[in-house]
Amino acid sequence: MTTVLAGAEPEPVPFIGSEALLVLLVQLAVLLAAAVAAGALARRIGVPAVVGELLAGVLLGPSLLGHAWPAAEHWLFPSDPAQQNLADAIGQLGVILLVGLAGAEVDIGFVRRQRRVVTSISVFAFILPFAAGVGAALLIPASMRVDGASTAALAMMMGTALSVSAIPVIAKILAEMGYLHRNVGQFILASASANDAFAWILLSITASLATVGVRTGDIAVSIGATVGVFLVGLLILRPLVRPLLDRCERAAPAVLIPVCTVLILAAAALTQALGLEAILGAFVAGLIIGPRTPALIGPLTTVTMAVLVPIFLATAGLRVDLTLLADPVIAAVTVGTVAAAAVSKFTGAYLGARLARQTRWEAAAIGAGLNSRGAVEIVIAMTGLRIGVLSAGAYTVVVIVAIATSIMAPPLLKLAMRRLTATEEELVRQELRTPV
Repeated sequence: MTTVLAGAEPEPVPFIGSEALLVLLVQLAVLLAAAVAAGALARRIGVPAVVGELLAGVLLGPSLLGHAWPAAEHWLFPSDPAQQNLADAIGQLGVILLVGLAGAEVDIGFVRRQRRVVTSISVFAFILPFAAGVGAALLIPASMRVDGASTAALAMMMGTALSVSAIPVIAKILAEMGYLHRNVGQFILASASANDAFAWILLSITASLATVGVRTGDIAVSIGATVGVFLVGLLILRPLVRPLLDRCERAAPAVLIPVCTVLILAAAALTQALGLEAILGAFVAGLIIGPRTPALIGPLTTVTMAVLVPIFLATAGLRVDLTLLADPVIAAVTVGTVAAAAVSKFTGAYLGARLARQTRWEAAAIGAGLNSRGAVEIVIAMTGLRIGVLSAGAYTVVVIVAIATSIMAPPLLKLAMRRLTATEEELVRQELRTPV
């Protein structure tokens, strides 16, 4: 701790070191170049760019570069947490802005009118994968468990990991495929936000269970805080803020982007401070902002989608080590867990949609879209590894599930959407939408 003598000027906080800055700049250049190149290649073979961007990080990590050229991988991505956090922070900025922009695409009126459908999809798309995750945890062999870890905590962690639907990845997939304005896209976004909100609550409960234990009051506070964020955002802030943003859009369009950015970041900070996830607040901020004129908000969207989000997805892929799959036990558990995750999420969403009287192709499209778990599941896996619930092998299994489901979701969604004709309501929404 630095001591400041009376009357003496405090020493200024030192800037980032030249070596750390050099590594960061090279990291960002390499990650962005690799993500953009892999994303373009993915598009050429008919797969959304998000898949290539995730895999770019995997190839630059221990799975390929670390195996083929360890010295280069260690210099480019050193194990120093402070250095890693610099690139992670930029990636987090990208995902927070992406989620906020995706939230602005949600048609509140449509969701309100179709709340029975959204509720049915959300419930079934969460319960079935959660049960599958619990079952997978109970079947994990002792060699892949952490000594002394609670079986209940492991079951909760796996259930939570399999039940999520990653809003950031889903939003990017829907945007790239042009489905954000479709009713199915609205159902997917609304249901994914409900699934993820409940998943963050379960994650906080699991973390408490694994560390200091959990009390009924803690659970009630987490649920109450999540519900409160949505209610305050939609019932109080939205009616107050929307007219101000509309006036800003007409009278001072140049400040619309910074105002919306501040709103998204402030809401993200608030939910983070409440012990919830930052992306939950960003999504609610997007709901408050609502659709904006594309020509005005477009520059923020372009920078977010073309620069920040690819960096985020690539940094998420860096933590995957595919060499662990050489262990036949881990490989077998991975295959079984991927199958259970994909089937349970698709089946749950499909049943929920059909019970809400959606057509079979609408239900199939919703099931396919919600199956993408992406970087959100990776965040959950990292939490499980950090608190000692997941072993390195179990962590790898969960991350592979995230990548595999993100790869299989887009082609299945595209196949189902080919059978659906755009409605007049969807065409009107497309004319008004902000292109994320």
